[in-house]
Amino acid sequence: MKYQQASEHFLAQAGQELAAGDLQQASEKGWGAATQILKAIAEQRGWEHNRHRHYLSITSRLRAETGDGDIRRLFNTARALHENFYENEMMAEDVADGLADVKALIDKLLPLLACE
Repeated sequence: MKYQQASEHFLAQAGQELAAGDLQQASEKGWGAATQILKAIAEQRGWEHNRHRHYLSITSRLRAETGDGDIRRLFNTARALHENFYENEMMAEDVADGLADVKALIDKLLPLLACE
C-alpha cells in the first residue's frame, strides 16, 4: 500500500521537522500524512482522490459511513497545517497539537483499510 506507507513516512518526517524547528515543513508533512491515508482508503474503494476537493468528499463519505464527526474535524486541522506551510503563522505548540490531531485521524482511518 503505497499511500499508507507514504502517510506513515510523512508523519515521521513531520515529527523530525518539528523537533528541528522547521514549522513550515512539519506542517506540510502533517498535511501529506493526512491526505495519503485518505488516498489509500479512496483507492481501495474506487473513489476519486486526485484533487484537493476530493479530500472533503472522502471525509464526508467516511463520516457518513462511520458516524464519526471527528474525521472531518481532524482533517480540518490538517488543512490548517497545509495553510501554515504558506503563511507560517502558527506557533510551535499549535503545529505540535495539529500533528497530534493528524495522528489521531490516521489512527481512526487505519482500521477502515481493507487488509491486502
